[in-house]
Amino acid sequence: MALVDISLESILPFLEKLDAQQVPQWGSMSAQRMVEHLTDTLWIACGQNPQALLVPEEKLPAMLAFLDSEKPMAKNIQVPFALAETSLRNEELELAIDEYVDAWLAFEECYESTPGLTNVHAYYGTLNEEGWRKLHAKHLTHHFKQFGLIVE
Repeated sequence: MALVDISLESILPFLEKLDAQQVPQWGSMSAQRMVEHLTDTLWIACGQNPQALLVPEEKLPAMLAFLDSEKPMAKNIQVPFALAETSLRNEELELAIDEYVDAWLAFEECYESTPGLTNVHAYYGTLNEEGWRKLHAKHLTHHFKQFGLIVE
C-alpha cells in the first residue's frame, strides 16, 4: 500500500481537491469533519489534547506492528475521539484546511524544538516523532481514500 508522503507540500493538494459537499465512500463524516479530525490528531501528537490509552498494554506490540505494516486502516472504524456527530468548529471547509495547515506547522515545530518528545495515542501508545509520522501517513491515506482523493 502506497502511503501519502508526509510533507505539507504533498498533503495540501489532496485537501484542496476536497469539496464541502463531497460524500465519503464509507463512513459518515463530512469532508470538513474529516479535515478537523485530521487536525485533532495533530494536536494529540503535540500533547495539546492528551489521550488515555484505550487498549491493554499487552496489545501494543501488535498495534505497533500494524503501524509498521502495509495493511490499511479498517473502513468504518469507530473511535471515541472521532465521532461523526462532533460539532464543526470552522464556518467552512476552507477555514478547516487553514486550521489543518496551522496545526501541521505546529506539529513540525513541536518535534523540531523538543527532540525526543513523545505523546500517547489512544490505540498505539507512546509515540515519538517517527511513530507519529507513520501514523499520520497511514491515517491521511485512509481518509484520502475515504473521500476518493486516492483511488485504489
